[in-house]
Amino acid sequence: MKKGYSNIQELLKNELLRDEDETTRVLIEKLGGVRKRGYFTKNEFLKMCRWKSPRPLRHYKSNSEDQIRIISKNVLSTKFEIRRISLLTSLKGVSIPVASAILTLTDPARYGVIDIRVWQLLHHYGSVKTNPKGRKFSASEWYTYLMKIRYYAKKLSATTRQVERTLFTHHKKIQEGTLYG
Repeated sequence: MKKGYSNIQELLKNELLRDEDETTRVLIEKLGGVRKRGYFTKNEFLKMCRWKSPRPLRHYKSNSEDQIRIISKNVLSTKFEIRRISLLTSLKGVSIPVASAILTLTDPARYGVIDIRVWQLLHHYGSVKTNPKGRKFSASEWYTYLMKIRYYAKKLSATTRQVERTLFTHHKKIQEGTLYG
C-alpha cells in the first residue's frame, strides 16, 4: 500500500468526501425516523443488513420481528457503545461490520462502518496497532476504531460517516494487490 500522505489528518483534510452516494443517501433518509421511534422493523433491519453484506440473508431473515424490535429498542436506548454492538451481534447473521453499518445508517453523524479497507489504512498510518489485516474484529477493536474516526471527524467538523467513507475510498485508490491477500 502506498502511503501518499504523512498522516491520516493530512489525507482527510485533502480528500474529505462531504456528499453521500445516492443509494446510501436515500436509505439513510428512509431510516430517518428510526431513532425518534426508538426501534427498527424487520424490514428496515433486512435493508440495512443487505446494504452491508447480502450473503447471510437467510440468517438475517431467521430473526423474528419481536427479537429485532426488542434488541433495536435496547440498542437505541443505551448510552454504552460496547453494549450497542454486543446487542446487535446477538442477532443471527450480524457480524461487527454489519452491526456498525446498522448504527451508521441510523446515525451517520456519529457512526461509520468498520471495514477491512478503513482498518488497514488506519493501521498503515499507525492510528490503530492491532489486527493489521483488518479481519474478524473484536468489540474492543470496533470501539477503538469508532473513537479514532470520531476524533478525526471532530477535528475536521465532519460526520463520522464522512471520515469513514473518505478513508474507504482512498484505500480503494491506493490498494496494491488483492484486498484479502
